[in-house]
Amino acid sequence: MARWLLKTEPDCYSWDDLVRDKTTVWDGVTNALALKHIRSMKKGDEALVYHTGDERAAVGVARITSNPYPDPKGEDERHVVVDLKAGKRLPRPVTLSDFKADPAFAGWDLLRIGRLSVVPVPDATWERTLQLAAGGQHQQKKQTKKQTKKQKEISHG
Repeated sequence: MARWLLKTEPDCYSWDDLVRDKTTVWDGVTNALALKHIRSMKKGDEALVYHTGDERAAVGVARITSNPYPDPKGEDERHVVVDLKAGKRLPRPVTLSDFKADPAFAGWDLLRIGRLSVVPVPDATWERTLQLAAGGQHQQKKQTKKQTKKQKEISHG
């Protein structure tokens, strides 16, 4: 199973719209590399839904429910779409700032090719994103403070 990040402008189609609709056709992608990624999707793959614009954050997890097929609204045969089903909202959004601040995301296409609307998500990146969404960043900060305190105690001890 592959994992993806799908960008959407929340003013056009938001996570809440997907939850309300339950499923949607993920269309409107015209970039050649993004379309290549859609062609690589398979039924059962997972996707992070990422709001662009002012939000700039991953907000929910969805499931790809179809293999790619030609865009029924499109006039260009190169354009493909997939069906998407709402899953769960992330416990807290993971912002672009969160991604940029965490070395675990260095080199990821979301940060390297910022305008790309469909990005593959490696397993380690997926897991770290879910950790951050669950508050893992705060736990990491607490752990770092404990380690710093312990190091001071050792050096002064």
